[in-house]
Amino acid sequence: MKTEISNILHTYLPQYKGEVEQITGSGSNRVYLRLKDHPQGSLIAVYGACVEENRAFVNMATHFASKGLPVPRIVGELSEDGHFYLQEDLGNRALYDAIAEGRKRGGDYSKEEETLLHRTISLLPQMQFLGGEGLNGEWCYPKAEFDREGIMFDLNYFKYCFLKAVVDDVDEIRLQRDFEQLADDLLCTSDKEGQLSSSSTRQLVNLSTQRTFLYRDFQARNVMLTADDEPRFIDFQGGRKGPIYYDLASFLWQAASRYPQSLRNRLIETYLQHARPYMGEVDREQFNQRLQLFVLFRLMQVLGAYGFRGYFERKAHFLTSIPPAIESVRQQLSAANSPINALPYLHEVLTKVCTKPEYQPREKVQQFVVRVFSFSYKKGIPEDLTGNGGGYVFDCRSTHNPGRYEPYKKLTGLDQPVIDFLEKDGEILTFLESVYQLADTHVARYLERGFTDLMFSFGCTGGQHRSVYSAQHLAEHLHEKFGVKVELTHREQGINQTFPTTPSQGGVKCDEQ
Repeated sequence: MKTEISNILHTYLPQYKGEVEQITGSGSNRVYLRLKDHPQGSLIAVYGACVEENRAFVNMATHFASKGLPVPRIVGELSEDGHFYLQEDLGNRALYDAIAEGRKRGGDYSKEEETLLHRTISLLPQMQFLGGEGLNGEWCYPKAEFDREGIMFDLNYFKYCFLKAVVDDVDEIRLQRDFEQLADDLLCTSDKEGQLSSSSTRQLVNLSTQRTFLYRDFQARNVMLTADDEPRFIDFQGGRKGPIYYDLASFLWQAASRYPQSLRNRLIETYLQHARPYMGEVDREQFNQRLQLFVLFRLMQVLGAYGFRGYFERKAHFLTSIPPAIESVRQQLSAANSPINALPYLHEVLTKVCTKPEYQPREKVQQFVVRVFSFSYKKGIPEDLTGNGGGYVFDCRSTHNPGRYEPYKKLTGLDQPVIDFLEKDGEILTFLESVYQLADTHVARYLERGFTDLMFSFGCTGGQHRSVYSAQHLAEHLHEKFGVKVELTHREQGINQTFPTTPSQGGVKCDEQ
């Protein structure tokens, strides 16, 4: 893919002869290429398969920049075929990475991390109110505004891609009635909204219907930080005109981030303080009530996306994001003033989801252990002492053996010269790509189903080089990606290592739109 896109790039920029670095993707169909030697400095060439989406981003970025908003500057116009454009290079540091330690601590964010979150949320009102001024709906793709059609699409996405995949007996007629009521409430068209005549309520209804900019995927992964820790916003091409509450819900209830409610409350106050020049004072209680309505809607939309990517596209890392989102749904169900209480059948089916064994709030990661072994085939496959009958066994003997060469005979797959030999040769890397794909899927499913044990064994001729390298790297990969406990045994070397449980980091970016 990289070579193909790089070659296409040179038809767009035939004069560019410098180095091209592909930036790791984040779950979308766009490809980002860093042009380090461009005459205007380091720039990013973006390749997008969807022409309409590219036009939306370029037009909106240009509009936002004219308002002085913190977005990447567009440097080059769209290519003739609409697939390429050039933008300012914002570096590699995303807010999501900058607050990783707090996420690993299960939501215990440091003062420095919290400062970055406050700095980010303080800029959101500018994007919404200033960005919405003069925004041409024709630029937006696929929808010009937040409307009933879009709401019902997201609700049905949730129903068919998540709910019906995990709950067997769904009464679609009753569910549709609640969907219609929820859409009315989101759009402030239900009778109960009209009965509230106080000025503060009318103001909040106006905030739900006025033509502010709705980012739609406002989350920590879509915020880049400059060298001075100033936030810059990216990936807003799915935005449209719409209510301000959606983006707050998207940012503060992002499942993987595990923000404690006390932190959410402080960030909401920061948001309201910086939104005051645009909307004045608001009734906090009523504001929070409307916000919770959008939290519920956003959680359902995200579960639909996770369900489609996980259950239908079989992408394991999306399945690991479902339990944290379910925990947020569980909090909605237990809150006395939650909007879900006015939607009886939706309340019933979400309760069924939350009480399913695989989604129970038990410490599954604490219970689950992955055991990884390296061994010599001459001495037999490792015995499974758990009573589960064993697990996966991978034969590394098809790959190039460093043990055939004198400099490596007394070393193991843990020693740097052997590591360099194997990685330069490359066969072991190709071998492990398939292993990782298989292992990721099974760890995700075992976690989801509440299983407690999974075993992987790697064998080679002497159990010294290739098997040791492979076992070590799989153990580190699974621990880093899933935060599960891993017990690693290099049997022939008599080496044992334990990677303790850490909170799940939420996997790669989930495109939640």
